[in-house]
Amino acid sequence: MPITLLELFWEVSAATNETLNALQLAQDSLQSSGIKISTANALNPGIPPSSLMAFFRKNSQTSGVVLEDFDSVFTNQFYHSHLDDLSNINSSAIVAAAALVARTLYILANDNKDFDTSALKAINVNASLVEELMGCLLNCEPGLSCGLVNHYISPTTTCPSNYAGVLLGEPSSTPYPGYIGNVPRFLWNFLADKTSISLENAGFSCPKNCSETNQLCIRSEADGKGVCVLSTTRYVPAYSTRLKFESESWKVLAPNSSDPLGMVDPVWTESNWDVIGLRMYTKQDASYGRLVLLAGLTVTILAYLAIVIVRSLISKAMKQD
Repeated sequence: MPITLLELFWEVSAATNETLNALQLAQDSLQSSGIKISTANALNPGIPPSSLMAFFRKNSQTSGVVLEDFDSVFTNQFYHSHLDDLSNINSSAIVAAAALVARTLYILANDNKDFDTSALKAINVNASLVEELMGCLLNCEPGLSCGLVNHYISPTTTCPSNYAGVLLGEPSSTPYPGYIGNVPRFLWNFLADKTSISLENAGFSCPKNCSETNQLCIRSEADGKGVCVLSTTRYVPAYSTRLKFESESWKVLAPNSSDPLGMVDPVWTESNWDVIGLRMYTKQDASYGRLVLLAGLTVTILAYLAIVIVRSLISKAMKQD
């Protein structure tokens, strides 16, 4: 079985050491799966690009661990470029990392002790589901037309978009579906379903029957009825801290004096174009341009000769008089 090697980057702290111990125990339980973890090179300048950086900017003492499939050099040479597509993603590494993280969380939940070994080994990742999600969310074939996505929502396009979106409406955990893109809508329904607890009245349609606390209506787009589930999954838009919703409208707050360029918390806007027009001009062939130039030179020379001849004739006529 091929070995999947994962590298660990971290900032030293008591909480981090506890996590590292749990990761080691999780790795030991996955030896038969060929999953290996190792410590990143100490000469690395720090952690690689990751969401942990945002926490460090807020509090440099934050404890955290980053799990990567490389040490000092990216294995994906097209990282974060328009060429970074499905062909550059190793599904085996995703499955390995998911299994490792899931078992690590189980161990941490049991305080690194007195955990059920058989229960730990029963925690596995559905590799076929990972492959299906990659095909649905990272490619246009099948893209959002895949059966998994259509089980939850009615997508408006086939190709998944990674566009962040435009801020519309008021801040809410249950915004108007028309304001949410296909991918966030699918993920919300999918996660709510996978993390839900079955209800006695699960056969009832929603939303009118989803009135209890933490009850959500999912799959309403797919069949027009939906089903109630008990889940704490919430849709949380990533609003900037410099935005404030007041008096039914959004307002941009003044920037922090310590961040004059807005690098820590940038706010950007888009132009609201009414009608986009395009004006096109035809370009003449090069030979036609040379012909026009030659004709112009010929006319100029003939005009010059005509002027010289006329002046000469006029001069002779005046001398004869």
